[in-house]
Formats: sequence, structure tokens, C-alpha cells
Amino acid sequence: MKRSVNIWNGIDKISIVLFLLLIFMGWINIYAAVFNEEHAGILDLSQRYGKQFLWIIASLVLAIFIVIIDNRFYFFFSWFIYGFCMLLLVLVIILGKEINGAKSWFEFGSVSLQPSELAKFGTSLALASYLNTKRQDLIRLSVLVPAAAIIIFPAALTLLQPDMGSALVYFSLFIVLFREGMSPYIFFSALLAILLFFLTLLSDNLTLSIVLIIVAIILVWVTTHKWKLFFYTSGVFLLITGSLFLADHFIIKSIGNEMIIIISIILSGIAFVFYFLYKRAMTILIIYLFLIGSVVYVNSVDYVFNNFLKPHQKERVDILLGFKSDLHGTGYNVNQSIISIGSGGVAGKGFLQGTQTKFKFVPKQSSDFIFCTVGEEWGFLGSSVIIGIYLFLLLRLVMLAERQRSVFSRVYGYCVASILFTHVFLNIGMAIGLVPVIGIPLPFLSYGGSSLWGFTILLFIFLRLDASRTEYLV
Repeated sequence: MKRSVNIWNGIDKISIVLFLLLIFMGWINIYAAVFNEEHAGILDLSQRYGKQFLWIIASLVLAIFIVIIDNRFYFFFSWFIYGFCMLLLVLVIILGKEINGAKSWFEFGSVSLQPSELAKFGTSLALASYLNTKRQDLIRLSVLVPAAAIIIFPAALTLLQPDMGSALVYFSLFIVLFREGMSPYIFFSALLAILLFFLTLLSDNLTLSIVLIIVAIILVWVTTHKWKLFFYTSGVFLLITGSLFLADHFIIKSIGNEMIIIISIILSGIAFVFYFLYKRAMTILIIYLFLIGSVVYVNSVDYVFNNFLKPHQKERVDILLGFKSDLHGTGYNVNQSIISIGSGGVAGKGFLQGTQTKFKFVPKQSSDFIFCTVGEEWGFLGSSVIIGIYLFLLLRLVMLAERQRSVFSRVYGYCVASILFTHVFLNIGMAIGLVPVIGIPLPFLSYGGSSLWGFTILLFIFLRLDASRTEYLV
């Protein structure tokens, strides 16, 4: 097939306009966030807004370079790019500069580079290449496990730095696996695990375990509509639980209520093994496996929370859930962020008129908390415009991904949308107190060359692939 010469005719202009709007708004808000009257020039290179201008110019040059490269380059060199990014993630742990207790940066004079931002597009390319080869066979473990490993490997390396925020973003690529045919049971199990994690911290394990059991028994009736099975299931479980409880209360005295529940579920499952096999009741078997997995998970959350999370991370979760109020310590950033956004009202205080911004109440306001400046100076209306642009861009990317002829391009497109969505959701959620503070940038708005370059490369590789969507990659 004849290859297109004029890429500009095929590239999506709407996405480029949205990209330019976001980086311009980011630059203006960085200027407002760190405004210095002694250096009022927006192009002053001694200030962050001047440096951001250089990052923006470099990003535009980078975008043009990405677009003029043959689209087959990204297809044929996807694994090489992934391998190079993984090498950078390993090297930064060894040779990187430690900042705030994390080795996440390479430093070259006055310029810093964060490999985890660049590894996102490398991981997306590798995942797209792998799924393009295997097609849509993600219902098979032999295909799913390597796909999951492609995602988990960079996430694990990022956790070793440690940088939990960036590591969490990689897991958003499981949304792509769900779109490409991964079992919904696996996807919703992950969502259930996140929900149960917070529910476990909000309530005691025994109460939550009993609620899960009741829900499972109700689901058995809903899926079968057999009252006899419903009563048999309830009766067998209550009989086993009651017997174990009496035995522990009067004789053993060392099992504990949580362990009694787990043992009762296991013994109840053994009692119904014949029914599972004889009736081929796969739906009931799945409900049972979900139940036992959920109860075991609930009873292990406390151990994970207390032994794997760092003190400041546990404190942030406690503050988010309302268990602790530390307005002058760990909770200071979020509290000041909420005050800043709320003080903007409907229309905002006006450009360079934000008092919270002007007096530097919110740390990292030009990077992780850039949305505070938007909320205070541009108000609800300005914040809605920013969120609306992000939403429009995400919907546009999904539409572009769906019109691709190749699996490679479609998967990569969904990777871009998933990563951008996760960044926007977590960053804005962090600024308004809906999620714990994990320190990730707002795409195209936050200050920083690594994040801006990483997002630019991520986006424009897909726009380049989309521009040649009528051509065959091989």
C-alpha cells in the first residue's frame, strides 16, 4: 500500500489544540503560583515560569520530531524502547539523586530527569506490541500473565525508589487489558480489593466478614432462585460456625472469631463440593471463591497496612478517612489546598490575586498542587473549564483508539487514555482531599520538564500512529 507523505492531513487537529491549551494554561498558572515581583517577566529564566517556557519549547520540538518519524519505528523498536526504559529505572535506584527520601531522579547539572515518567510510554509500547502478537487471548493465563508482568515490572522498580504515586499509575494499564478481553472477574476483583481495603480500615474485620457472607448467600439465591439451596447454604454455614464457636468458647479458647469465620467458610465449601461438581454450578463456585478470597483479604489488610506502608503514608490514609486531624503536620498540604480552592468561589479572585497563592501557604503549588492556583484564581468556572478540557481530550483519545485498524495502535491509544485519566483523577482528587497525597503531576499543567516531556511523547506517538491509521504497520 502506498504510504502517506503529508502527515499533517491525517493528524488529529482537535487533540493538538487541546494539548496546546493545556500547556498554555499550565504555564500561566505556574507564573501565578510562583510569581515574584522582582522578576515579573514571564520569560525570566531564573524563575520556574521562565524554565517552564523552555520545557514547553523543547516539548513542541519533540512533538514535531515524533510526528515526522515513520510510524513503523514505534512498532519495530517498541521492545528496545521498553528495555532501555527499564534499564533507566534500575540505574536511577543505584545512581540517582536522593530527594525527599526517594532516588527517582538523574541530575545533569541544573537539569533533572525522572525515568519513571518516560517509562510510561515505553511500557505502553511494549504492552501494545505484545497484545498485537497475541491478539485477544487474554482469557488464557499463558497470555495474561506475561501481559501483567510487562506492567508490574516497571511498577515494582518504581516502588523500590520508592515512588508510590508513579507506581500506582502503571496499574491503570490493567484497564487496557480489560478492554482487550481480560476476564471481568479479574478486573472487578481488583476494584473490590481497593474498596475492601478502605472498608476494612473504616470498620472491624468481623463485621465486614459477616456482611460479605450475607451478600454471598443473597447472590446464591439471586443467581439460582432456589429457596431450598438458599436455606441449605445458610443452615450448613450457621451449624458449622455455631459448633466452632461453642468449641472455642468452652474447650479450645484460642481460635478467635475471625479465624472461626474463615474455617467455617472453608468447611462449608467442602460440604458443597459434591453439589459444585454434580450440578456444574460454576456461578456458585465463583461466588464462593470470591467470598473466601475477600474474607482472607479483609483479615490481612491490617497486617499489610501496618507493615508495608511507611509511617507518613499511613498517616495520610488516616487523615483521609478522618481518623486523625493534623492540620499543621501531614494534613497541612491538603487542608491549605482545600482552603485555596474553596476561597476561589464561583468566578475566582482573579489572575495574580490569590492570597493563599501569593503568601505561599500551599507547598509544591506549581507542581503537585497546581490545581490550587486554578481553583483560587479562576474559581469553580475556571476549574470546570480545565476539567472539561481534560474530559474532552480523554473522550477524543478513546474515539481515536476505537477507529484504529491495528491492534497495536488501538492498545497504545487506550494506554495513553488510561495513564492520563489516572493522573488527572489522582492529582485533582489529592488537591480536594478525596485521595491521599501521593505526589504525581497534573498532565501538561504541573511544573517540570520530565513530566511534560513524558506526557508529550506519550500523546504524540499515538497521534502519529493515528495519522497513518489507514496504512499497515507491517
